[in-house]
Amino acid sequence: MVTAKKAAAKKTTASSSSSKAAAPNAADMLNPLKNLKGMTDRLQNLNLTSGAGKLLDSGRKDLEALMQANEKSYQGLQTVVQRQTEMIKSAISEWQTAAKEMPGKDAKANLAKLDELGRQSFQCAIDDIKELANLAAKSQADAFDVVRQRIQANVDEVTKLLQRK
Repeated sequence: MVTAKKAAAKKTTASSSSSKAAAPNAADMLNPLKNLKGMTDRLQNLNLTSGAGKLLDSGRKDLEALMQANEKSYQGLQTVVQRQTEMIKSAISEWQTAAKEMPGKDAKANLAKLDELGRQSFQCAIDDIKELANLAAKSQADAFDVVRQRIQANVDEVTKLLQRK
């Protein structure tokens, strides 16, 4: 009789320990690093040839398109900043040259020269603003084109899936 009780106790202990392994406690569930190996094993064993694989591939392509659009936008911003720096250096150089070339004694000639230089600088600034706006617009258009192409590819994929059914 004692042996039967011991066997029943061992069986109860074994079943409770196996149920513990099957159902992790709340602390284990809140710590994702503890279950990382198990998740990795489950992800490696997934059959991704069906819709889930296509969904993951589509998501990857979406992210690649966004990264490419971001890169184009960043390159465009760099171009605008570089060109703006060149414009400022050029304007400073022109003003320095004009200041050196001004005659020292004739106030009317100096004012006339400053007036002409101011008009030229104003026109140059307007032209520079237009150029910078065009550079920025082109950059954003290039970035948007990448996103637009990816959106069109997504629409085409969904259309194909719906036509099969």
